Amino acid sequence: MPAYRIAYMQKVTAIIPTFNEEHNIEAALASVSWADEIIVVDSFSTDNTVKIAEDKGAKVIQRTYGHSASQKNWAIPQAKYEWIFLLDADERVEEKLKTEVQSILASKENGHAAFWIKRRNFFMGSEIKYSGWQGDKVIRLFKRDECRYEDKSVHAEVLCKGSVGMLKNKLIHYTFKDIFHYLEKWDRYTTMSGTDRANRGEKPTLFHFLIKPGFRFFQDYFLKLGVLDGITGFILCALSSMSVFMRYLKVKQFNQDKKKAN
Repeated sequence: MPAYRIAYMQKVTAIIPTFNEEHNIEAALASVSWADEIIVVDSFSTDNTVKIAEDKGAKVIQRTYGHSASQKNWAIPQAKYEWIFLLDADERVEEKLKTEVQSILASKENGHAAFWIKRRNFFMGSEIKYSGWQGDKVIRLFKRDECRYEDKSVHAEVLCKGSVGMLKNKLIHYTFKDIFHYLEKWDRYTTMSGTDRANRGEKPTLFHFLIKPGFRFFQDYFLKLGVLDGITGFILCALSSMSVFMRYLKVKQFNQDKKKAN
């Protein structure tokens, strides 16, 4: 055991949001077994997620799912300890990242309230090194009382009162277990994004349906080097382009529904 574990160590709560994650939860829990408290915030899973989590000693709290940010913001104040490590069920903390986090917790002079962590993303069994994902980073280590997620349905980031640092080591992220899982999430996220945009008063035009999806593919596949990710990169860039089209199609539908209701 490193000397800093004995001399000084701030305690940390790991939070894992779940819904039907029986295929992921055991490995996710194992990867944060070094945390002083583990909370699984579950959206009333219908599989064995809760049983597995409880059997592994995690504290399970349940709440009906609104959206990702609201679920996390509800769970954060319930953490016992000042530092939070938030882990999605499809993410893993490897040894080097664990050691780096522990060195932060062992430091009395750390001035940051949160830390960005870069991710290594895997899709359809392959690591995606380009395709627009090469800059992927998330805030996962942060102080409970100084940070909250933006009130957004999708792609909400942590808003922090203090300064934000950057860790050197990366999270492992197994994005989707198969293409059917991807399409399920794809439908849900385009719906939430479409709702947000419709509520902001956006009105899609031909530009949104033709130019924006086309440019998204060109940007991810050529400018962001998705071509170097092989056939998997092509598939991912095509799906990302289609998600832009579907998002605006849903905005149009939501606007029409709102107009009929009025």
